[in-house]
Amino acid sequence: MVASTQITPGMTISVGNKLYRVESSVKVTVPKGAPFIKTRLRDLSTSEVVEKNFKLDQSIKDVSFAERLLEYLYLEGKDHLFLDVNTLDQITISAGVIGNKINYLKEGTELKATFYGDSIYTVELPQFLEIMIVKTEGGGGKAPVANATKIAFLETGAKIEVPPFVEVGDIIKVDTKTDEYIQRV
Repeated sequence: MVASTQITPGMTISVGNKLYRVESSVKVTVPKGAPFIKTRLRDLSTSEVVEKNFKLDQSIKDVSFAERLLEYLYLEGKDHLFLDVNTLDQITISAGVIGNKINYLKEGTELKATFYGDSIYTVELPQFLEIMIVKTEGGGGKAPVANATKIAFLETGAKIEVPPFVEVGDIIKVDTKTDEYIQRV
């Protein structure tokens, strides 16, 4: 528990059985009436931003997340099965939590998962992954063009732009944050 005067942007708090990330926090004093803390909170389950006021020194439950290292195993129905590297427990994560990061998941890929209790709130891929190209399209012109690219389909299902010299079967390094080709490995 923390006092409302200790609320700072970036921290996570629990209000009414919901988790919120604090976007902003300001102490407001008014000529008539008691001062209060005005906050903007982002609901972690819906990403909706709400404004909430707290009395000075009101007790607020602060929340700390635990990070765990997981290894991707395989798709099971609509969910994805992971192995907790430390405890060897199998963990199922819904496609909604993974989002578009699914484009870079292949067997053996390790990622960080943020837990609160038994619930998973986010997953974070390594910034760079090495993935094989299974198909390319375009880039068939004979005249070299500066900054020319073609579309490559990766073994994970992702589609990115690559230089014309990259071929099927090549393993490339991909930036998972920007979806960009980095280099051929």
